Amino acid sequence: MALVKSWVEISGTRLVENLRVIQAVAGEGVETLAVVKANGYGHGAAIVAQVLVDAGIRWLGVSDVEEGVRVRGMAGDRARVLVMCGMDLGDAPEMVAHGLRPVVWTVEHVEALESAGKAAGRRVEVHLEIDTGMARQGVAVGAELERVLERLAVAEWVRCEGVMSHLSSAEVVGSAVTEAQRSRFALALEQVTAAGIRPELVHLGNTSAVDEGSTMEWMRERAARMGARAMVRTGLAIYGDHLPLEGGVGLLGSRLKPVMTWKTRVIGLRSIEAGDTVGYGATFTAKAGMRLALLPVGYADGFRREASSGVGDGWVMIAGKKAVVVGRVSMNLMTVDVTGSGVEVGDEVVLLGEGVTADDHAAWCGTIAYEILCGVRARFELC
Repeated sequence: MALVKSWVEISGTRLVENLRVIQAVAGEGVETLAVVKANGYGHGAAIVAQVLVDAGIRWLGVSDVEEGVRVRGMAGDRARVLVMCGMDLGDAPEMVAHGLRPVVWTVEHVEALESAGKAAGRRVEVHLEIDTGMARQGVAVGAELERVLERLAVAEWVRCEGVMSHLSSAEVVGSAVTEAQRSRFALALEQVTAAGIRPELVHLGNTSAVDEGSTMEWMRERAARMGARAMVRTGLAIYGDHLPLEGGVGLLGSRLKPVMTWKTRVIGLRSIEAGDTVGYGATFTAKAGMRLALLPVGYADGFRREASSGVGDGWVMIAGKKAVVVGRVSMNLMTVDVTGSGVEVGDEVVLLGEGVTADDHAAWCGTIAYEILCGVRARFELC
């Protein structure tokens, strides 16, 4: 049997439990969109989408048409798929053919979809994005938004199903930046209403906005004023994590449970003596005799080089105990210290999971849990 370098176990039970926590915190009547882009934040979109749809989720978020087509194939017609990261005008026919919901913010977007919808004889539901301060996607409030709304108002095959924006600093409690973004979004919603457009959904909040709380209260009130429903777009929380709030305690807290456990097996053991060096660059020198375990995982698999000893001082878990990284993590291999243990070849190793979290990995690397999770490359299993 061929060696399986590493594998990821996904807890369907925890995935659904996290969804229920998010729904409870977001509040009654608030729609939940689960973000499954980037292969489900590294959790395997095929597995995650199926579990969530079976649990009753009605919205899934992806980054582009290609992801949308794959997720549509998994979810069938049981969920609406929002393509969140813009569109090339040439994507319009495929968007229409697969019943995807594109995010739009230009007149050209609307016209491309109008033509594709007319050719297919199929109405296209779109979500209009407002740029409230990210300077990334979205239409500016005022004259620019007015032009897009005028085009939407006369479209025969394109309908504005939702209006949305994205917060830059949702994890900061009482943020003046967030307050300014909400004010701009409120002005945009007034323009939308004045143009005679009645969206079903209004959405602004991500995981941190749900956790912080004040934006959700604001969104529920604004949506109700328009006769619409508020929706949240949650990614990280679905998978059991969230960014720490700055200046307060969040509502999600310890109620979320990590969904992913990334594992491998020991493929070799060796003993070294004092003075022996380990790995590329001979960056580690043993001060005494040591026993090392060899693991068939490295930075090509997502276990980052910054976790090397003397840099991030990373570790793995073997039989419930820490085994620290020794030397540099290389492309496909790494060594860990198992001195004094009874570890044997073939023993299971937890690379990310109980005792070694995505936040731990992020701390070693000076990054965030999002990047760590998205970087894992392994075989996926539902458990």
